[in-house]
Amino acid sequence: MTAPAEAFAGFGEGAVEFYDGLLADNSKAYWTDHRGVYERDVLEPMRALLAALEPEFGPGRIFRPYRDVRFSRDKSPYKTACGASVGPLYVQVSADGLLVAGGGYRWAPDQIARFRIAVDDERRGEDLAARLGTLTATMIEGAAPTIAGDLLATRPRGVAPDHPRLDLLRHRSLYAHRSWDPDDVLHEARAAHRVAVVWRATRPLTDWIDDHVGAPERRR
Repeated sequence: MTAPAEAFAGFGEGAVEFYDGLLADNSKAYWTDHRGVYERDVLEPMRALLAALEPEFGPGRIFRPYRDVRFSRDKSPYKTACGASVGPLYVQVSADGLLVAGGGYRWAPDQIARFRIAVDDERRGEDLAARLGTLTATMIEGAAPTIAGDLLATRPRGVAPDHPRLDLLRHRSLYAHRSWDPDDVLHEARAAHRVAVVWRATRPLTDWIDDHVGAPERRR
């Protein structure tokens, strides 16, 4: 039987310093020497954060700290952030502080195709535009979430240059995020409130993506 997670009280005081050091020395030696800091100040608080948010948002998962370097020129072995997700919702802590997001991050070709069909449709496309407009007008501690995603450099093939939603059609992924530089709240229970507020704010976007993009098709 797994022991219950401790109540979330913020990320440890050594979390930001740990990632500052990892940016300077991304090596097995650094990781081994500082693994205790990672587990105490980063990993365990992230587990507690997900447990605190689970009643409203559902169970989450924490991404492995090791990079897949098989097909990358960058052979650095460790990720320089601790990220976790609850479906389309995301949170990470790093040397830059706290980042919270919601949306679609890496879409397969069939998902991109369904997204463009929906955006091209007047009713569904304008619904998405309206949701994004409301989202970017939502102030969270003095700032609004930012809309981001992977973009084509030009318009998709076959799309008219005067299409009313051309900017949206260029997206190959679409999400909204809000970030905070390292501050006292990162190390307090109030950090969970920041995550929850952003996740709630992005729900209209993630609902639209669930309805019109969906999961990738399984390849046979």
